[in-house]
Amino acid sequence: MSRPRLEVADIFRAHGPAYRRDHDGHLTLPQLKVMSAIETCRTAALGGHAVACTKCGHEHVAYNSCRNRHCPKCQGATARDWMQARIEDLLPVEYFHVVFTLPASIADIAHQNKAAVYGLLFKASAETLLTIAADRKHLGARIGMTSVLHTWGSAMTHHPHVHVIVPGGGLSLNGTRWIGCRPGFFLPVKVLSRLFRRLFLEGLVRLHKAGKLRFFGNLVGLTDPDSFASHLAPLRKTEWVVYAKPPFGGPEAVLAYLSRYTHRVAISNHRLISADADTVSFRWKDYRIKRGDRMKVMRLPTDEFIRRFLIHVLPIGFHRIRHAGLLANGIRRDRIAMIRRLLETEPAPDQAPNEGTSDDPDDRAALPPCPKCGGAMIIIETFLRGQIPKSRAPPWEDAA
Repeated sequence: MSRPRLEVADIFRAHGPAYRRDHDGHLTLPQLKVMSAIETCRTAALGGHAVACTKCGHEHVAYNSCRNRHCPKCQGATARDWMQARIEDLLPVEYFHVVFTLPASIADIAHQNKAAVYGLLFKASAETLLTIAADRKHLGARIGMTSVLHTWGSAMTHHPHVHVIVPGGGLSLNGTRWIGCRPGFFLPVKVLSRLFRRLFLEGLVRLHKAGKLRFFGNLVGLTDPDSFASHLAPLRKTEWVVYAKPPFGGPEAVLAYLSRYTHRVAISNHRLISADADTVSFRWKDYRIKRGDRMKVMRLPTDEFIRRFLIHVLPIGFHRIRHAGLLANGIRRDRIAMIRRLLETEPAPDQAPNEGTSDDPDDRAALPPCPKCGGAMIIIETFLRGQIPKSRAPPWEDAA
Protein backbone atom coordinates (compact mmCIF):
# COMPACT_ATOMS: atom_id res chain seq x y z
CA MET A 1 0.00 0.00 0.00
CA SER A 2 1.43 3.38 -0.98
CA ARG A 3 2.24 6.01 1.59
CA PRO A 4 -0.72 8.36 2.23
CA ARG A 5 -0.11 11.98 1.38
CA LEU A 6 -1.63 13.09 4.73
CA GLU A 7 -1.05 11.50 8.12
CA VAL A 8 -2.24 11.97 11.68
CA ALA A 9 1.39 12.84 12.45
CA ASP A 10 1.19 15.80 10.05
CA ILE A 11 -1.88 17.11 11.87
CA PHE A 12 -0.27 16.67 15.29
CA ARG A 13 2.98 18.34 14.20
CA ALA A 14 1.18 21.32 12.72
CA HIS A 15 -1.56 21.81 15.29
CA GLY A 16 -0.57 19.73 18.33
CA PRO A 17 1.41 22.51 20.09
CA ALA A 18 -1.54 24.91 19.92
CA TYR A 19 -3.89 22.17 21.12
CA ARG A 20 -1.67 21.46 24.12
CA ARG A 21 -1.54 25.16 25.00
CA ASP A 22 -5.31 25.58 24.69
CA HIS A 23 -6.00 22.47 26.79
CA ASP A 24 -3.21 22.79 29.32
CA GLY A 25 -4.12 20.91 32.48
CA HIS A 26 -6.88 18.90 30.79
CA LEU A 27 -4.76 16.31 28.98
CA THR A 28 -3.65 13.13 30.69
CA LEU A 29 -0.05 11.96 30.74
CA PRO A 30 -0.84 9.02 28.40
CA GLN A 31 -2.44 11.43 25.91
CA LEU A 32 0.56 13.76 25.99
CA LYS A 33 2.90 10.79 25.47
CA VAL A 34 0.88 9.59 22.49
CA MET A 35 0.95 13.02 20.87
CA SER A 36 4.71 13.29 21.36
CA ALA A 37 5.33 9.75 20.03
CA ILE A 38 3.27 10.29 16.88
CA GLU A 39 4.84 13.70 16.20
CA THR A 40 8.39 12.30 16.36
CA CYS A 41 7.69 8.94 14.68
CA ARG A 42 10.12 8.26 11.82
CA THR A 43 11.89 11.58 12.19
CA ALA A 44 15.48 12.41 13.10
CA ALA A 45 14.28 12.97 16.68
CA LEU A 46 14.25 9.18 17.17
CA GLY A 47 17.45 8.40 15.30
CA GLY A 48 17.79 5.88 12.51
CA HIS A 49 20.21 4.56 9.93
CA ALA A 50 21.40 5.15 6.38
CA VAL A 51 21.54 2.26 3.91
CA ALA A 52 23.12 1.77 0.52
CA CYS A 53 22.53 -0.68 -2.31
CA THR A 54 25.41 -3.09 -2.92
CA LYS A 55 24.48 -3.23 -6.60
CA CYS A 56 23.65 0.26 -7.84
CA GLY A 57 24.88 2.38 -4.93
CA HIS A 58 21.49 4.00 -4.23
CA GLU A 59 21.33 5.41 -0.69
CA HIS A 60 18.52 6.48 1.60
CA VAL A 61 17.91 7.31 5.26
CA ALA A 62 15.41 5.39 7.38
CA TYR A 63 14.26 6.92 10.67
CA ASN A 64 13.17 4.83 13.65
CA SER A 65 9.53 4.18 14.53
CA CYS A 66 7.96 5.34 17.79
CA ARG A 67 6.28 1.91 18.18
CA ASN A 68 3.47 3.47 20.18
CA ARG A 69 0.37 1.27 19.99
CA HIS A 70 -1.81 4.29 19.15
CA CYS A 71 0.33 5.40 16.21
CA PRO A 72 -1.36 4.66 12.85
CA LYS A 73 2.04 4.25 11.18
CA CYS A 74 3.50 1.67 13.55
CA GLN A 75 0.74 -0.92 13.68
CA GLY A 76 1.43 -2.78 10.43
CA ALA A 77 4.68 -4.43 11.53
CA THR A 78 3.38 -5.03 15.06
CA ALA A 79 0.27 -6.74 13.70
CA ARG A 80 2.34 -8.95 11.40
CA ASP A 81 4.55 -10.09 14.28
CA TRP A 82 1.52 -10.76 16.49
CA MET A 83 -0.21 -12.71 13.73
CA GLN A 84 2.86 -14.85 13.12
CA ALA A 85 2.69 -15.92 16.75
CA ARG A 86 -1.02 -16.78 16.41
CA ILE A 87 -0.71 -19.04 13.37
CA GLU A 88 0.13 -22.09 15.46
CA ASP A 89 -3.01 -21.55 17.59
CA LEU A 90 -5.44 -22.08 14.70
CA LEU A 91 -7.67 -25.15 14.77
CA PRO A 92 -9.32 -26.89 11.76
CA VAL A 93 -12.83 -25.89 12.85
CA GLU A 94 -15.35 -23.14 12.13
CA TYR A 95 -14.61 -19.83 13.79
CA PHE A 96 -17.24 -17.33 14.92
CA HIS A 97 -17.18 -13.59 15.53
CA VAL A 98 -19.25 -12.16 18.39
CA VAL A 99 -19.44 -8.45 19.22
CA PHE A 100 -20.44 -7.10 22.66
CA THR A 101 -21.31 -3.38 22.74
CA LEU A 102 -21.90 -1.09 25.72
CA PRO A 103 -25.00 1.16 25.75
CA ALA A 104 -24.33 4.88 25.29
CA SER A 105 -25.12 5.77 28.92
CA ILE A 106 -22.55 3.21 30.08
CA ALA A 107 -20.05 4.44 27.49
CA ASP A 108 -20.17 7.86 29.20
CA ILE A 109 -19.15 6.22 32.48
CA ALA A 110 -16.46 4.22 30.69
CA HIS A 111 -14.98 7.40 29.26
CA GLN A 112 -14.26 8.65 32.78
CA ASN A 113 -13.21 5.24 34.16
CA LYS A 114 -11.41 3.54 31.29
CA ALA A 115 -9.35 0.90 33.07
CA ALA A 116 -12.16 -0.23 35.38
CA VAL A 117 -15.02 -0.30 32.86
CA TYR A 118 -13.06 -1.60 29.86
CA GLY A 119 -11.68 -4.32 32.13
CA LEU A 120 -15.22 -5.20 33.20
CA LEU A 121 -16.29 -5.31 29.54
CA PHE A 122 -13.62 -7.94 28.84
CA LYS A 123 -14.54 -9.94 31.95
CA ALA A 124 -18.34 -9.87 31.52
CA SER A 125 -18.25 -10.75 27.79
CA ALA A 126 -15.84 -13.66 28.33
CA GLU A 127 -17.79 -14.99 31.31
CA THR A 128 -20.99 -14.77 29.28
CA LEU A 129 -19.62 -16.91 26.48
CA LEU A 130 -17.98 -19.40 28.83
CA THR A 131 -21.15 -19.80 30.90
CA ILE A 132 -23.61 -20.25 28.04
CA ALA A 133 -21.25 -22.57 26.14
CA ALA A 134 -20.83 -24.77 29.23
CA ASP A 135 -24.62 -25.10 29.62
CA ARG A 136 -25.69 -28.51 28.33
CA LYS A 137 -28.82 -26.91 26.84
CA HIS A 138 -26.57 -25.12 24.38
CA LEU A 139 -23.10 -26.59 23.78
CA GLY A 140 -22.02 -28.27 27.00
CA ALA A 141 -18.36 -27.54 26.39
CA ARG A 142 -15.43 -25.49 27.65
CA ILE A 143 -14.47 -22.99 24.96
CA GLY A 144 -11.68 -20.49 24.30
CA MET A 145 -11.60 -17.04 22.76
CA THR A 146 -9.52 -14.05 21.72
CA SER A 147 -11.04 -10.65 22.51
CA VAL A 148 -10.03 -7.31 20.99
CA LEU A 149 -11.17 -3.98 22.46
CA HIS A 150 -12.25 -1.17 20.14
CA THR A 151 -13.41 2.11 21.67
CA TRP A 152 -14.41 4.00 18.54
CA GLY A 153 -17.00 4.17 15.82
CA SER A 154 -16.16 5.06 12.23
CA ALA A 155 -16.60 8.77 13.02
CA MET A 156 -14.11 8.45 15.94
CA THR A 157 -16.84 8.89 18.54
CA HIS A 158 -16.62 6.95 21.81
CA HIS A 159 -18.19 3.56 21.14
CA PRO A 160 -16.67 0.83 23.38
CA HIS A 161 -17.13 -2.76 22.20
CA VAL A 162 -15.18 -6.00 22.05
CA HIS A 163 -14.73 -8.24 19.03
CA VAL A 164 -14.50 -11.86 20.16
CA ILE A 165 -13.13 -14.59 17.89
CA VAL A 166 -14.23 -18.06 19.06
CA PRO A 167 -13.53 -21.55 17.69
CA GLY A 168 -16.84 -23.27 16.94
CA GLY A 169 -16.79 -25.81 19.74
CA GLY A 170 -14.87 -26.84 22.82
CA LEU A 171 -13.72 -29.62 25.09
CA SER A 172 -16.35 -31.72 26.80
CA LEU A 173 -16.72 -30.88 30.48
CA ASN A 174 -14.73 -34.00 31.41
CA GLY A 175 -12.03 -33.08 28.87
CA THR A 176 -12.18 -36.34 26.89
CA ARG A 177 -13.66 -35.22 23.54
CA TRP A 178 -14.20 -32.28 21.24
CA ILE A 179 -17.77 -31.01 20.94
CA GLY A 180 -18.42 -29.04 17.78
CA CYS A 181 -21.26 -26.57 17.44
CA ARG A 182 -23.94 -26.88 14.79
CA PRO A 183 -22.68 -25.82 11.34
CA GLY A 184 -23.17 -22.09 10.90
CA PHE A 185 -24.52 -21.53 14.42
CA PHE A 186 -22.64 -20.90 17.64
CA LEU A 187 -24.79 -19.67 20.56
CA PRO A 188 -28.15 -17.79 20.73
CA VAL A 189 -27.49 -14.05 20.82
CA LYS A 190 -30.58 -13.21 22.89
CA VAL A 191 -29.41 -15.51 25.67
CA LEU A 192 -25.91 -14.06 25.42
CA SER A 193 -27.26 -10.51 25.51
CA ARG A 194 -29.31 -10.97 28.67
CA LEU A 195 -26.57 -12.71 30.63
CA PHE A 196 -24.03 -10.12 29.48
CA ARG A 197 -26.35 -7.34 30.64
CA ARG A 198 -26.78 -8.92 34.09
CA LEU A 199 -23.10 -9.73 34.61
CA PHE A 200 -21.95 -6.31 33.48
CA LEU A 201 -24.42 -4.36 35.60
CA GLU A 202 -23.65 -6.49 38.66
CA GLY A 203 -19.95 -5.84 38.12
CA LEU A 204 -20.51 -2.12 37.67
CA VAL A 205 -22.45 -1.92 40.94
CA ARG A 206 -19.61 -3.71 42.72
CA LEU A 207 -17.10 -1.23 41.31
CA HIS A 208 -19.26 1.65 42.53
CA LYS A 209 -19.65 0.20 46.03
CA ALA A 210 -15.90 -0.38 46.22
CA GLY A 211 -15.25 3.27 45.36
CA LYS A 212 -13.43 2.38 42.13
CA LEU A 213 -15.47 4.71 39.90
CA ARG A 214 -14.88 8.45 39.60
CA PHE A 215 -17.33 10.95 38.10
CA PHE A 216 -16.77 14.43 36.71
CA GLY A 217 -18.71 17.15 34.90
CA ASN A 218 -22.32 16.27 34.15
CA LEU A 219 -21.86 12.80 35.67
CA VAL A 220 -20.71 13.99 39.10
CA GLY A 221 -24.15 13.27 40.57
CA LEU A 222 -23.62 9.54 39.98
CA THR A 223 -21.28 9.49 42.97
CA ASP A 224 -24.44 9.16 45.08
CA PRO A 225 -25.50 5.47 45.31
CA ASP A 226 -29.20 6.23 44.85
CA SER A 227 -28.57 8.39 41.77
CA PHE A 228 -26.29 5.70 40.37
CA ALA A 229 -28.98 3.04 40.89
CA SER A 230 -31.57 5.25 39.17
CA HIS A 231 -29.19 5.77 36.25
CA LEU A 232 -28.81 2.01 35.78
CA ALA A 233 -32.46 1.08 36.31
CA PRO A 234 -33.63 1.63 32.68
CA LEU A 235 -30.67 -0.37 31.40
CA ARG A 236 -31.91 -3.48 33.16
CA LYS A 237 -34.95 -3.56 30.87
CA THR A 238 -33.44 -2.70 27.49
CA GLU A 239 -31.93 -5.17 25.06
CA TRP A 240 -28.14 -4.86 24.92
CA VAL A 241 -26.46 -5.25 21.56
CA VAL A 242 -24.70 -8.59 21.14
CA TYR A 243 -24.11 -9.45 17.52
CA ALA A 244 -22.95 -12.81 16.16
CA LYS A 245 -21.62 -12.56 12.63
CA PRO A 246 -21.67 -15.47 10.16
CA PRO A 247 -18.80 -17.93 10.60
CA PHE A 248 -15.50 -17.26 8.87
CA GLY A 249 -14.61 -19.08 5.68
CA GLY A 250 -11.82 -21.02 7.39
CA PRO A 251 -8.70 -20.45 9.51
CA GLU A 252 -7.09 -18.34 6.77
CA ALA A 253 -10.05 -15.95 6.86
CA VAL A 254 -9.65 -15.70 10.65
CA LEU A 255 -6.04 -14.64 10.20
CA ALA A 256 -6.98 -12.08 7.55
CA TYR A 257 -9.64 -10.64 9.83
CA LEU A 258 -7.42 -10.51 12.89
CA SER A 259 -4.63 -8.84 10.94
CA ARG A 260 -7.07 -5.99 10.17
CA TYR A 261 -8.57 -5.71 13.66
CA THR A 262 -6.05 -6.54 16.36
CA HIS A 263 -3.84 -3.49 16.01
CA ARG A 264 -6.25 -1.01 14.50
CA VAL A 265 -6.33 2.54 15.88
CA ALA A 266 -9.12 5.12 15.92
CA ILE A 267 -8.42 6.23 12.35
CA SER A 268 -5.97 5.09 9.68
CA ASN A 269 -3.90 7.56 7.71
CA HIS A 270 -5.49 6.34 4.48
CA ARG A 271 -8.90 7.67 5.56
CA LEU A 272 -7.63 11.25 5.83
CA ILE A 273 -8.45 13.62 2.98
CA SER A 274 -7.32 17.12 3.98
CA ALA A 275 -6.38 19.20 7.00
CA ASP A 276 -5.64 22.82 7.88
CA ALA A 277 -5.80 25.02 10.98
CA ASP A 278 -9.60 25.03 10.86
CA THR A 279 -10.83 21.68 9.51
CA VAL A 280 -9.88 18.03 9.06
CA SER A 281 -11.75 15.98 6.46
CA PHE A 282 -11.82 12.18 6.42
CA ARG A 283 -13.82 9.27 5.06
CA TRP A 284 -16.16 7.39 7.37
CA LYS A 285 -18.76 4.64 7.06
CA ASP A 286 -22.36 5.39 8.03
CA TYR A 287 -23.71 2.10 9.39
CA ARG A 288 -27.21 3.53 9.65
CA ILE A 289 -27.51 3.17 5.89
CA LYS A 290 -28.63 -0.39 5.21
CA ARG A 291 -28.23 -0.30 1.44
CA GLY A 292 -26.15 1.62 -1.05
CA ASP A 293 -22.94 3.54 -0.50
CA ARG A 294 -22.18 3.92 3.19
CA MET A 295 -18.96 5.86 2.70
CA LYS A 296 -19.22 9.58 3.44
CA VAL A 297 -16.90 12.50 4.10
CA MET A 298 -16.87 14.09 7.56
CA ARG A 299 -15.43 17.52 8.25
CA LEU A 300 -14.50 18.33 11.84
CA PRO A 301 -12.88 21.37 13.43
CA THR A 302 -9.20 20.53 13.84
CA ASP A 303 -9.42 20.75 17.65
CA GLU A 304 -12.38 18.36 17.64
CA PHE A 305 -10.52 15.90 15.42
CA ILE A 306 -7.58 15.85 17.84
CA ARG A 307 -9.94 15.54 20.82
CA ARG A 308 -11.71 12.57 19.25
CA PHE A 309 -8.42 10.86 18.48
CA LEU A 310 -7.16 11.33 22.04
CA ILE A 311 -10.28 9.99 23.79
CA HIS A 312 -9.25 6.54 22.52
CA VAL A 313 -5.84 6.58 24.22
CA LEU A 314 -5.81 3.64 26.63
CA PRO A 315 -4.41 3.74 30.17
CA ILE A 316 -0.73 2.83 30.43
CA GLY A 317 -0.32 -0.94 30.78
CA PHE A 318 -3.90 -1.77 29.75
CA HIS A 319 -4.07 -4.83 27.45
CA ARG A 320 -6.47 -4.41 24.55
CA ILE A 321 -6.06 -8.01 23.29
CA ARG A 322 -6.92 -10.77 25.74
CA HIS A 323 -7.33 -14.54 25.66
CA ALA A 324 -9.73 -16.50 27.86
CA GLY A 325 -10.94 -20.04 28.49
CA LEU A 326 -9.00 -22.71 26.63
CA LEU A 327 -6.95 -20.00 24.92
CA ALA A 328 -5.83 -18.29 28.14
CA ASN A 329 -2.12 -17.57 28.02
CA GLY A 330 -1.08 -19.97 30.78
CA ILE A 331 -2.74 -23.08 29.30
CA ARG A 332 -3.14 -22.30 25.58
CA ARG A 333 -0.30 -24.45 24.22
CA ASP A 334 -1.26 -27.58 26.18
CA ARG A 335 -4.97 -27.22 25.41
CA ILE A 336 -4.42 -26.70 21.69
CA ALA A 337 -2.18 -29.77 21.55
CA MET A 338 -4.87 -31.78 23.35
CA ILE A 339 -7.59 -30.58 20.97
CA ARG A 340 -5.50 -31.42 17.93
CA ARG A 341 -5.02 -34.95 19.26
CA LEU A 342 -8.76 -35.29 19.76
CA LEU A 343 -9.39 -33.98 16.25
CA GLU A 344 -6.56 -36.18 14.94
CA THR A 345 -4.92 -33.28 13.14
CA GLU A 346 -1.50 -31.66 13.15
CA PRO A 347 -0.52 -28.13 12.10
CA ALA A 348 -0.08 -27.87 8.33
CA PRO A 349 3.56 -27.35 7.28
CA ASP A 350 2.81 -23.82 6.07
CA GLN A 351 1.23 -23.01 9.45
CA ALA A 352 4.39 -23.72 11.43
CA PRO A 353 5.67 -20.54 13.08
CA ASN A 354 8.66 -18.90 11.50
CA GLU A 355 11.22 -19.06 14.29
CA GLY A 356 13.54 -16.79 12.38
CA THR A 357 11.08 -13.90 12.47
CA SER A 358 12.22 -11.13 14.77
CA ASP A 359 9.88 -9.45 17.22
CA ASP A 360 11.59 -6.18 16.33
CA PRO A 361 9.66 -4.38 13.57
CA ASP A 362 12.82 -2.42 12.78
CA ASP A 363 14.99 -5.56 12.46
CA ARG A 364 18.12 -4.56 10.55
CA ALA A 365 18.92 -8.16 9.53
CA ALA A 366 16.16 -8.22 6.95
CA LEU A 367 16.37 -4.90 5.12
CA PRO A 368 13.98 -4.40 2.20
CA PRO A 369 15.55 -4.61 -1.27
CA CYS A 370 16.74 -1.55 -3.13
CA PRO A 371 13.75 0.45 -4.45
CA LYS A 372 15.72 1.28 -7.60
CA CYS A 373 17.15 -2.05 -8.75
CA GLY A 374 16.06 -4.65 -6.20
CA GLY A 375 19.60 -5.26 -4.99
CA ALA A 376 20.64 -6.04 -1.42
CA MET A 377 20.88 -3.11 0.98
CA ILE A 378 23.44 -2.71 3.76
CA ILE A 379 23.64 -0.26 6.66
CA ILE A 380 26.36 2.33 6.13
CA GLU A 381 25.59 4.60 9.08
CA THR A 382 23.62 4.54 12.33
CA PHE A 383 22.71 7.73 14.17
CA LEU A 384 21.13 8.29 17.59
CA ARG A 385 18.15 10.37 18.70
CA GLY A 386 18.47 13.97 17.65
CA GLN A 387 21.60 13.40 15.57
CA ILE A 388 21.80 14.48 11.94
CA PRO A 389 22.93 11.71 9.59
CA LYS A 390 26.18 12.34 7.73
CA SER A 391 24.70 10.72 4.62
CA ARG A 392 23.16 13.15 2.14
CA ALA A 393 20.66 10.55 1.01
CA PRO A 394 17.00 11.59 1.13
CA PRO A 395 14.71 10.08 3.79
CA TRP A 396 13.07 6.85 2.72
CA GLU A 397 9.29 6.79 2.71
CA ASP A 398 7.87 3.52 3.97
CA ALA A 399 5.00 1.87 2.15
CA ALA A 400 3.57 0.82 5.52
